[in-house]
Amino acid sequence: MTQLNSHFYVAIMAGGIGSRFWPHSRTDNPKQFLDILNTGKTLLQWTYERFVQFIPKENIFVVTHHQYTGKVGEQLPELPAANIVSEPSRKNTAPCVAYISHKIHKQDPLANIICAPADHLIMDGPAFTNACLNALLFVQKNSALLTLGIKPTRPDTGYGYIQFEPQMVADNVYQVKTFTEKPNLELAKTFIQSGDFLWNAGIFVWNVKTILAAFKQYLPEIDELFEQATYALNTPQEKEAIEQVYPQCTNISIDYGIMEKASNVYVIPSNFGWSDLGTWASAYENLEKDYLGNAVQGKNVVVIDATKCMVKVPNEKLVLLQGLDEFIIIDTSDVLLICKKDNEQQIKEYVAEIKRNKGEKFL
Repeated sequence: MTQLNSHFYVAIMAGGIGSRFWPHSRTDNPKQFLDILNTGKTLLQWTYERFVQFIPKENIFVVTHHQYTGKVGEQLPELPAANIVSEPSRKNTAPCVAYISHKIHKQDPLANIICAPADHLIMDGPAFTNACLNALLFVQKNSALLTLGIKPTRPDTGYGYIQFEPQMVADNVYQVKTFTEKPNLELAKTFIQSGDFLWNAGIFVWNVKTILAAFKQYLPEIDELFEQATYALNTPQEKEAIEQVYPQCTNISIDYGIMEKASNVYVIPSNFGWSDLGTWASAYENLEKDYLGNAVQGKNVVVIDATKCMVKVPNEKLVLLQGLDEFIIIDTSDVLLICKKDNEQQIKEYVAEIKRNKGEKFL
C-alpha cells in the first residue's frame, strides 16, 4: 500500500448518460454503472478501486447526477454517504469541477485534487498510480493545472490532442503548448509523426487554490455563483443552495473553459493501457475475439461468414449472424441496434432522432 497523504483527494465524475453505448447504456442506468467488458465489476467500481489504493476513501468523492446517487451508494457501499455529491442538473464538467473544488477547499484549503471520469479503462494499475502520485506531488509545490497525456498508438480522430514543449520542467512533467480538439485524420497523422503530441485523457490534477484562481480568471461567472453558495457547503443547507446555483451555470467543459486558455498548464506523458471506453468500437478493441475477429458477448450466438463484428446479446437468446462485416449488433429486451462500425460516432445522433420520433421510452 502506497503512503496515503491526507491532503490528496479524488473527484470521480460520474454523471453522464453514455449515449454512445445505447441501447445497453440507458438514461436510468448509464455506462459507468455497467459491466461493459464482462469483468464482474462496473466501470465506476474499477475506477474507485484504482484510486483507493493510494487515496484515503474519506478523500474520494463521486460527483453524479441526483438521479444516480442511490446507484453510486449501492455500487460503492464502503464510500462514506457524504462523499456522494449530487448535481441537480447536467451542466458539463466546468460547473462539476467548480462545485467539488469549492466543497473540498472549505474542508481542506491545502487539498490537491485528481478529477477523473468514471468510465475509463486502465490496464496497468501500478503505472497509473505512479503517474497520479507524480502529478499530485508536482501540483502540491507548483501553481500548475496538470493533465495526464497518453502516448498515442494510432491517428485517432475521436480524441483531443495535447502538444508539449520539449524541455522537461520536473520529473516527466512538460509544459503544454496547445490543445487541439478531435482533429481530422490527416491532421491526426501529422500529430503522431511529429512525436510531440499526446492524447488528452481528461484526467486533471491541481491544487485546490490553483484551480479556484483559474475559475476566477477564466470563468468568473461560474466562480461567483459557487462563492455565493460557500456558506452552505458541507452543511445541511448545501442541497438547497446548490439547486439555486446550478441552473444559472454556463454549460461548458473544463477543457474549453479553462485548460485551453490558461498559461500554467502541464502534462505528464503516460502509458498505462488507457482507453476512454467512449464507444462500442473501443469496447470491441478491448474484448477477446474469435478467429474471424468477432467480439461476441452472449452464450448462444452462431456466426457464419461474419467478420470483425461487435456482438452483445442476452445469453438466453439464440442469434444467428451471417454475412456481416464490421457491424455493431446490440440486443436488449426492448431494442435491437444493428449499425456499421464506421458510423458508430453517429449513435448519439441516432438516439436524438429516436427521442424526437419515439419519445423517451427507449432511451
